[in-house]
Amino acid sequence: MSETVASGRAGSAHVDDQPRPGRWLALSVLVLAVLLVGVDATVLGLATPFLSEDLRPSGTQLLWIGDIYSFVIAGLLVSMGSLGDRIGRKKLLLVGSVAFGALSVVAAYATTPEMMIAARALQGVAGATLMPSTLALIRNLFHDPKERSLAIGIWGAMASAGTAVGPVLGGFLLGHFWWGSVFLINLPVMALLVVVGAKVIPESRNPDPGPWDVPSVLLSLVGIVAVVYAIKEAAVHGFRWDIGLAAVIGVLALIWFVRRQLTLESPLLNMKLFQHRGFSGAVLADLLTILGLSGLVFFLSQFLQMVQSRTPLNAGLTELPAAVGAVGAGLAAGWVARRLTVRVVVAGGLAVVGLSLAGCMTLHGDTGTLAMSVILFVVGVGAGFAFTVTADVILSSVPKEEAGAASAVSETAYELGAALGIALLGSIVTSIYRGFGTPAGVPEHAADAARESLGGAFEAAGQLPADQGAALLKAAQDSFVNGVDAAAGVGAVVLLGAAVAAWFLLRGQELADSPAPAQPAPDAPAPVTGSGSAASGPAELP
Repeated sequence: MSETVASGRAGSAHVDDQPRPGRWLALSVLVLAVLLVGVDATVLGLATPFLSEDLRPSGTQLLWIGDIYSFVIAGLLVSMGSLGDRIGRKKLLLVGSVAFGALSVVAAYATTPEMMIAARALQGVAGATLMPSTLALIRNLFHDPKERSLAIGIWGAMASAGTAVGPVLGGFLLGHFWWGSVFLINLPVMALLVVVGAKVIPESRNPDPGPWDVPSVLLSLVGIVAVVYAIKEAAVHGFRWDIGLAAVIGVLALIWFVRRQLTLESPLLNMKLFQHRGFSGAVLADLLTILGLSGLVFFLSQFLQMVQSRTPLNAGLTELPAAVGAVGAGLAAGWVARRLTVRVVVAGGLAVVGLSLAGCMTLHGDTGTLAMSVILFVVGVGAGFAFTVTADVILSSVPKEEAGAASAVSETAYELGAALGIALLGSIVTSIYRGFGTPAGVPEHAADAARESLGGAFEAAGQLPADQGAALLKAAQDSFVNGVDAAAGVGAVVLLGAAVAAWFLLRGQELADSPAPAQPAPDAPAPVTGSGSAASGPAELP
């Protein structure tokens, strides 16, 4: 069936809803970008000790090297998603891929901390073009809802695989090459994406997008970066006046951004998207899920390496079952959601993750690999079901013309959830960790140094006699495990709360079984149905 919009009207377009030839080949190219973003998000953490030894950054510079990428990408996701809707998603994806590859070379051969910070910031700009573009292109490649659900499942599976492969690949590279190699692995993937993608990915854009509002771009960037910065800094250093000022500036900028979008004829982000209950429920579910999970993800590598004394490669392999579970669940999610319901799959998946996090409250230094693998596998299954179906709901709830902006909202929720989760759960872990008592015979100054971080405990223990060092390290590790257990409990409460919210907000939401019927022209939108159901195709919002 073809979707026809009356020609001659402003913003009219003819969109062919027949299956596109080569769409699966195009998908295979698109998921390369997703795989790479997943790898790049996790591999830098392993390289940080080696990079620090070579570039010798200050403590503040090291924090910026680790954080600037996520700051910039969070601040530009909505803007880049909207830009892709306007200039063409394929064009933006290919340009961003070339830039990402070139900046990877700059990062690999950085000679100063300042050069590395600049390279990572610019990588964030390029990275912000990739995720919204890939998901929006999938929305326009696959018009059949069942095929689209499978495509989104593959997209999500590759994102999970990239996150899991990152530590394994990084551990291998750092064991055989210098730290810059973790950036150079981007080059062959990006080269393949650009060369093949230019031939097989069809272009798509909003036929009548209006101008790209630069003041809205700046407000979005300032608002989100300031809020994320304040959250992360408060988690590490506690509340200070400058952190509070950053938070106030960020909140005011975001309020101004929203008010501006409501008055513009062609907004950067159509705020009326949030009037669709399914869209809002899916975005909220994503944010809360990442908030609850981020603490476990953030501290798990430290637990495996600094408490259980695993190598980086062994730690990466231990975390692999989570990706296996997420990949399998993601591929099956669309099929399962059509036989059950959207809210059963999403709420059930989140509940499973919440209960698994509750199981993580029993973690200790002697927890075996099998027990860890089972817990992480179940977490992966629950998250795979939930994330895949919410992504499908978000895309099917909006007009094709706004797929890029809608995808960017989903990704921004992910970034904000991660920042909030690390701040909330990180503060819990830190406060409990710093409360351990000074072991008998250990100098107080050594214990104070150890309380700064678990890494600091290893350094302090190495400067003491063997018996004192072992006692200090044991006290620090036990306290760290207690903090992780408490954070897992809070994460479980958040995930179970997200499951309840999803159960109510996604009531009546369904995944369509057949291509959407013809929609009216943009100047005559159909109202959103009261149930929020996507069964009749993408809802045109008033």
